[in-house]
Amino acid sequence: MSMSIGGSRVALAVPPRRTLLEALRYDLDLVGTKQGCDKGDCGACTVIVDGTAVLSCLTLALEADGKEVRTVETLAGAPHIDPLLDCFDSVGGGQCGFCTPGMLMTTTALLDKRPCPTRDEIKLAISGNLCRCTGYGRIVDAVELAAKIKRGEAKGGEGLPGMECSPPPLPSNTKGAREGKGG
Repeated sequence: MSMSIGGSRVALAVPPRRTLLEALRYDLDLVGTKQGCDKGDCGACTVIVDGTAVLSCLTLALEADGKEVRTVETLAGAPHIDPLLDCFDSVGGGQCGFCTPGMLMTTTALLDKRPCPTRDEIKLAISGNLCRCTGYGRIVDAVELAAKIKRGEAKGGEGLPGMECSPPPLPSNTKGAREGKGG
């Protein structure tokens, strides 16, 4: 079988009963997708297949043959960080982090389909993702803020870890800057 993951085509041989979760974690070493209940109850293993959030523990790997699979590893990091990652960090939606990859993929699929979701729509979308820290409020806040950033209604990417080590900006290329202050 073959599938595209984050724009890269991968081919692998899998037994017919291998789940997508097992193929991602144990064959491709994409361990960001968490193995939780293995019964489809917790949502920790959620990934996106051809634009739809699916429970990878209940999906056979062969069902993803020829399809685009997005895992938490495919979300952009700094400096052009995915707004959801940025907001989960800045708002405190990450908590212990075990459920976070599944929450991120569920809400990525939501925001791809509904750029302006209501709080109730966000709650409904993540209703299949269990957070054992019982902190859904901040997760909903993070998704709401990420939606605003994606729509250009809020600014993101501020205060990212490691940004203090970024090199200073290059000098301006305007005429005054080339001539120096004295002219």
